[in-house]
Amino acid sequence: MNIAIRPSTLDVGELLRRARELTGPVLQNVVAGLPEPTRTVARHHFGWRDTAGRPAQGDWGKGVRGALALGSAQACGGPMSLAVHAAAGVELVHNFSLLHDDLMDNDHIRRGRPTAWSLFGDAQAVLAGDALLVMALKVLITEQASELTANAVRELSDALLGLLAGQGDDLDFEKRTDVRPDDCLRMAAGKTASLFTGACALGAIAVSAEPDRVGGLRAFGHHVGLAFQLSDDVLGIWGDSAISGKPVGADLQRRKKSFPVVAALSSDTRAGRQLAELYDRTERLSDAGIRRATRLIEEAGGLERTRQEIARRHVFALDRLASVSPEPEGERMLRSIADLAMHRRA
Repeated sequence: MNIAIRPSTLDVGELLRRARELTGPVLQNVVAGLPEPTRTVARHHFGWRDTAGRPAQGDWGKGVRGALALGSAQACGGPMSLAVHAAAGVELVHNFSLLHDDLMDNDHIRRGRPTAWSLFGDAQAVLAGDALLVMALKVLITEQASELTANAVRELSDALLGLLAGQGDDLDFEKRTDVRPDDCLRMAAGKTASLFTGACALGAIAVSAEPDRVGGLRAFGHHVGLAFQLSDDVLGIWGDSAISGKPVGADLQRRKKSFPVVAALSSDTRAGRQLAELYDRTERLSDAGIRRATRLIEEAGGLERTRQEIARRHVFALDRLASVSPEPEGERMLRSIADLAMHRRA
């Protein structure tokens, strides 16, 4: 099952599609083994069933984290087939976090369809997320040799702890008025980059890579993850709902303190002060209010500063990738994902 992926001749969309071909069947088998009604909830979340329970061909995500695991294995000279279950494990953890995140953020749309909690209720969505987390650990435990299992579970556990800390910070920021850009980077390092970090390390561990290579790819994943989250922050304000499948402006409506917002609030500019006044209000932002907030963030330099930080993380990521002397096929794959994180449009 070792499909060769040559990013030099494939665009990143095709690269990710091919990676999903490896990971998708494992995910479907895992979900098929869940008890009802959790199985139904998970199948809807992944897009394999519509709201009426009929088979569907929905989008289960880009599969970026799984692709990082596969590319890291190849970068270390191993076949991607050895990292398929590591890739599936990180995708299961990612979707566990989305099921809970949608509920905590009161989001009604994910990937262009109703979120699980909005369709099946809070409790069922939480249970489905918990089930995916349990199955992620089970996938790693049952598919690795004993020594690799311990390292893989430890790596995934560290990623999970970081993810939970980042999610906690994200919720806490909504109540704070003293959030700084460095706080946002720390939050993003947990909420998003921790799983990117874990994915890269798990791919290397799956092919028994040397510790220095595992560490270098772990650092590469950290910087790619930060760039990815910052790009997501940009799309959440200036993106297109029809393309992203998520409601643009929802974060501003909830007055979430993403990096562009905090950079603007910290800018000591007239636009930044006007944005602070808007964020201090208690009433729900109207569509006109969202448009005004968007304009003020850009005028205060929030968009430009975010773009600069994304570019900086991209440079750091490629530097760490070069440090592990990656095999050419894996290097091209990982570079393509790093480029995607920097130049995301959806």
